Amino acid sequence: MKIECPSCHFSAAVDPARIPARGVKTTCPRCSTTFHVTPDAEPAPDTTRLPFRFGHGRGEILAWAADGQLAVDELPQALRLAGALPGATEWRRFLDALALWLGAICLAAAVIFFFAFNWQELGRYTRFGIVEVLLAGAVLAAWRFGLEQAAGKAALLVATLLVGALLALVGQSYQTGADPWELFATWAVCVLPWVAIARFAPLWLLLVALVNLAAGLYYHAFAGMFSVFFSTGALWATLAVVNALALAAWELAAIRGVAWLAGRWAPRIIASASLGFATLLAVWAIIDMDNTGIAAPVVYPALLIGSYAVYRYRIRDLYLLAAGVLSVVVVVAVFLGDVLIDHGDAGAFLLIGLIVLGLSAAGGWWLRHLAREFEE
Repeated sequence: MKIECPSCHFSAAVDPARIPARGVKTTCPRCSTTFHVTPDAEPAPDTTRLPFRFGHGRGEILAWAADGQLAVDELPQALRLAGALPGATEWRRFLDALALWLGAICLAAAVIFFFAFNWQELGRYTRFGIVEVLLAGAVLAAWRFGLEQAAGKAALLVATLLVGALLALVGQSYQTGADPWELFATWAVCVLPWVAIARFAPLWLLLVALVNLAAGLYYHAFAGMFSVFFSTGALWATLAVVNALALAAWELAAIRGVAWLAGRWAPRIIASASLGFATLLAVWAIIDMDNTGIAAPVVYPALLIGSYAVYRYRIRDLYLLAAGVLSVVVVVAVFLGDVLIDHGDAGAFLLIGLIVLGLSAAGGWWLRHLAREFEE
């Protein structure tokens, strides 16, 4: 038979013939809880624990407890068996990964701050020597550990960041006169082969960030985009479209079975950036329509409708639908403020507040309806 500790739910198989008829007290070897065991006790249920998945099943189990379908004292065990609570193994794995990635990022940052603080004391060749040795060491470490291991991916991330430090060092040492956007564009081009072979989502996310920085700095260098679009709205529209294209490529590859792109956190970041820039474009168009042209009436509705169609029916991502609701509320609030507010009219503020509350409530109701639909 199997006995189970009522406190920590540690279980073990024992021979019922070794237990006296009147029962016996035993002590849990894990938590030292003492409890009574009898040979005719009902066998403990199967306590095989499912693998931990963040948020998996937690809402449903809590809803069962709230509806009275699950006893409150059985809630911890239900969460544990469903894999909704992390165990010791998951915590160790999380802390190992946290230490690894924080160490990699801090190492790359330490190199940059070291040069910034000791720039005058270090000679030109010393600067290049230090960066190049560290860069070669990071590449060798990535090769030695292998790109399938977390340590190899962390080493490649350090190497990718050191490439940027090396390019900045070249510009500062030789005073090349290159614009800042050229640094980030060259950085993106140089690390593209590594990013392509690494099959590592954070590196692709870093590449998208470098492209965004290069585009933004290009606009500020030339006061326009591609010597054609010169308004501030052109910058927001360009960044929104660039991120939307990156998101479309990401989602399409994930749908076609690219396993390392299946996680939802990275596309959500890219989608949030695209929708954020589109929202800025719409807000800017409301405030200063003359400097946005037709970009806002075209880009913002297209991204909003496209996001709704994809994440409502195809991929079903409640977070991104909620982000769309937030964007609509923000744009409507800015539009009403631009139209109604005149010299601090209190009535206009009250009306705008009521409309924003109404839109938020309607959006929340719609999202709850979608959540139930997605669960079914």
